[in-house]
Amino acid sequence: MTLVSVPDLIAGARAGKLVSFPTDTVPALAARPDRADLIFAAKQRSEDKPLILMAATAADLWPYVRGTPEMLAVWQKVAANCWPGALTLVLPAASAVPRVVNPQTPDTIGIRVPNHTIALEILAQTGPLATTSANHSGEPPLTVMAMIDGKFPEVLVYQGEMDAPASGLPSTVAKWIGNGWDILRQGAVDKQKLER
Repeated sequence: MTLVSVPDLIAGARAGKLVSFPTDTVPALAARPDRADLIFAAKQRSEDKPLILMAATAADLWPYVRGTPEMLAVWQKVAANCWPGALTLVLPAASAVPRVVNPQTPDTIGIRVPNHTIALEILAQTGPLATTSANHSGEPPLTVMAMIDGKFPEVLVYQGEMDAPASGLPSTVAKWIGNGWDILRQGAVDKQKLER
């Protein structure tokens, strides 16, 4: 069993170990960006499926993207309207993103700030983490921490009270296409909210 407290989970993530914690959508499987290869190996995930960076604040994520000041202003407005929340923005990646996060598509990076107290507490201490849903590739996302612990014995899994139930709905994924948004996956946030 590798169910651990928040301080132990934070220490493990900082040390480069795989961790899992609840978010506002589905629980995350996470690692430091430079150790993202651990996620692909644990999930048996194809390298053409990108990971996203999750952080406690939008300010923690802007160093990982690149764009003109005008683009950044648009992205920051969307972030202010929708984060923390179930929206992943896919933006041009800066050189700060380790290639191992998205081996096949290193020119873009998905970023998100979850609306979940425990996730935010962890991410505030670890800095941005590479994340994805906690499941083996091709299987449905696991939604119960004890089930994640059973499936992934090598992962440090959050043990504690859930402050709010996860929605179970994945985040909306919106990709910047130069002058607007392309919805790659419809989730909890609709396109209208993006364009307000």
